[in-house]
Amino acid sequence: MPSKIPDGETRGWIVPIGGAENKENDRHILEGFVRVSGGAEANIVVIPTASRMHETGPRYEKLFKEIGAAHVTVMDFDTRRDCQEPGRLKRLEQASGIFFTGGNQLRLTTLLGGTPVAKLIRLRNAHGVTVGGTSAGASILSEHMIAFGDEGSAVISGSVRLAPGLGLTNRFIIDQHFRERDRLGRLITALAYNPFAIGIGLDEDTAAFIGPDESVEVQGSGGVTIVDASEVTFSSIGEVSEGQPVCVLGLRLHILVAGATFNLHTRSASAGGLVNSKD
Repeated sequence: MPSKIPDGETRGWIVPIGGAENKENDRHILEGFVRVSGGAEANIVVIPTASRMHETGPRYEKLFKEIGAAHVTVMDFDTRRDCQEPGRLKRLEQASGIFFTGGNQLRLTTLLGGTPVAKLIRLRNAHGVTVGGTSAGASILSEHMIAFGDEGSAVISGSVRLAPGLGLTNRFIIDQHFRERDRLGRLITALAYNPFAIGIGLDEDTAAFIGPDESVEVQGSGGVTIVDASEVTFSSIGEVSEGQPVCVLGLRLHILVAGATFNLHTRSASAGGLVNSKD
């Protein structure tokens, strides 16, 4: 469950990224992560546990240092026992930003889920620390996580499997590589199971900067698809057999690009500065 925000404090930023963020010419998204993690004083812990590639952690360490973060530490977890080490927990307590790389989200949850590390990251976010991640590292941030599912735009019963995520919030469900891998159907299917949450589909090189006021600010070159199921009047997902199409009535859908916003509390979207932009 999400940690309670103490009286007088504000939750830290949550920054899910759709994967394949620009790491060369325009590092706008990663620069934004450093900025909301303290800027030149940012103290960042990179967790590359989702990846099997040994160079993943050092690569992000180098990137964040080049951007200007004051301190960057790579902290990998190979076993659940690692998640109980006092030295690792102390280092996380010092961080102003915690970043999960891409890879396999189930590897992350099976190693970190239910451990002191997972509890501490939830607690630190509730006390103002920024937590973000890219690709698989984005999927795990919410309480309800898409573990895997079928691609395509059709809403099919059984086409998506959900698993418990890190649990920073229960307000949304995240999917990534969204447009590139045609994942609208599985996100809507996930919401048919749980209409309370808001679906956030992140294109590659695109991030949703979710502030303490629960406002989503889009950064990057792609789009963010918001699927709001709060006004759903009917869903047949509880009646149809697995593999059969699902009827869902009353969905609201928004497509946001850089400059547009969405408020998770009021469920209202805004074009922001785009209304005055020129072609």
